[in-house]
Amino acid sequence: MRAVKAVLVAAGNLKLQFPDDVEDTLILRSITDVNEPKFLSHDIPLFNVIISDLFPDIELPKAEYKVRIIVALLCCKDDNLEPTEYFFKKIIQSYEMMKVRHGFMLVGEPFSGKTKVLHILAETLTRMKENHGQEEKVIFRTLNPKAVTMGQLFGQFDMVSHEWTDGVVANTFREFASSHTTDCKWVVFDGPMDTLWIESMNTVLDDNKKLCLMSGKIIQMSSQMSMIFGTMDLSQASPTIVSRCGMIFMEPSELGWKPLVRSSMNTLPKILQSVEHRDLLMELFNWLLPPSLNMLRKNCMVCTAHFSHSSLN
Repeated sequence: MRAVKAVLVAAGNLKLQFPDDVEDTLILRSITDVNEPKFLSHDIPLFNVIISDLFPDIELPKAEYKVRIIVALLCCKDDNLEPTEYFFKKIIQSYEMMKVRHGFMLVGEPFSGKTKVLHILAETLTRMKENHGQEEKVIFRTLNPKAVTMGQLFGQFDMVSHEWTDGVVANTFREFASSHTTDCKWVVFDGPMDTLWIESMNTVLDDNKKLCLMSGKIIQMSSQMSMIFGTMDLSQASPTIVSRCGMIFMEPSELGWKPLVRSSMNTLPKILQSVEHRDLLMELFNWLLPPSLNMLRKNCMVCTAHFSHSSLN
């Protein structure tokens, strides 16, 4: 039911934005916007086949994000990031997911670009507010939930004084919820997921959007707040948490290694910034890196096990 509600909310937003469009097209676009981010690259062709069977002879118009993409390009240039099509696709998906869900997860292995997607999206929305009068400024707080204890995260009682001390999450929630500005406020949990702390987010991610503390205090989220999780996998997440969150899956294989190389080449000394030197370095990377990665994926686990066994002997 939450997935159906997300589709209906997206369709309602599109209807307000494009009141003269055919409703079949709006429903198809809302279904695509809500569901496509949660699929991996090899699942998208199957999803497109199913959609073509359900909505035959309907061409889906592309969303107009020209201004946002131009501003995002400037943000990428300032942050020395390679503006790839896949990277911008995930930025747009995160933006659209934020419109229909107050809590969503960016799931993917390291080097898939989860953190930078959020940073560029925040910079883009902030610049659009400052330069174009659109969107809202973004304020976000990032924390690693596994870097602190549960008491430091949500709050705890002092066994000596019997006083309650609020944790990082409670203080951040209270600061954002009591703010009267129209700025977007993100609480970002960037780190491994654990059942000990994620299950405490059930009421926050539900429709009532309330943080319930063990002290009995309840903090109501404001309409400008969003809960964002960046994690490598969902092995510790229960179905109740997954159903309450929007999902955006990211793959390092889709991003590739070339954007990392190009960004790092921009930091080289000036003597190596000429076209000839850059082309030569890129040829060397194309020559050496793919077979090295192939060797790493196929044989390094065996080599590591053999080294560990021989070292023990």
